[in-house]
Amino acid sequence: MFIADEQAMEALGNRIGKLLQSGDILYLCGTLGAGKTTLTRGVLQGMGYAGRVTSPTFTLMNIYPASPPVFHFDFYRLESNELYELGLDDYLGQEGVSIVEWAEIGADLLPPEALWVYILLKDEDYDLGRVVSFEARSPAAHLLMERLQEYVDPGY
Repeated sequence: MFIADEQAMEALGNRIGKLLQSGDILYLCGTLGAGKTTLTRGVLQGMGYAGRVTSPTFTLMNIYPASPPVFHFDFYRLESNELYELGLDDYLGQEGVSIVEWAEIGADLLPPEALWVYILLKDEDYDLGRVVSFEARSPAAHLLMERLQEYVDPGY
C-alpha cells in the first residue's frame, strides 16, 4: 500500500493500534528514516496513548503505559548476538503489545508469532512517500492479519 506522507503513516498506525490485543507483536523493517517510529506513534495513538513516543535507538526499549502496555524495541545499534542479553522473552508475546524496529537484525532469534511490517521508500526517495506491506509467518500473525484486512490493504 502506498503511504504519501508522515500524517498518512500515523493514520495507518492508528488503524493498526485500534486492532491490537495483548500478546500481539509487530516487527518493523525499513531503512533509516523510513517511518518505523512514525508508524509506532500512530499505533500508540490508536491504542489511546496520548503521551510522547520516541525512538528507543539509544535506550533499546521504551515502555508505554497504554492498555495493554506497549514494549517498543529498537535493534538498530545491536548485533544479533547481543539480543540474548535483552531478556526479550520477558516481553515478546507476553502481557502487552511488542513493537520491534529493525527486527531483521535479530530475525533468526525472534519468536515467529509476529506480523512483519515492511516500509520501503518509493523510488529510493525520502520525498516520494512509502510503500508498506505486511507478512504473516505464523498462525498468530495470520489471526492479526485477518483483523487488519478489514481496515488495511495487506499489500502483498
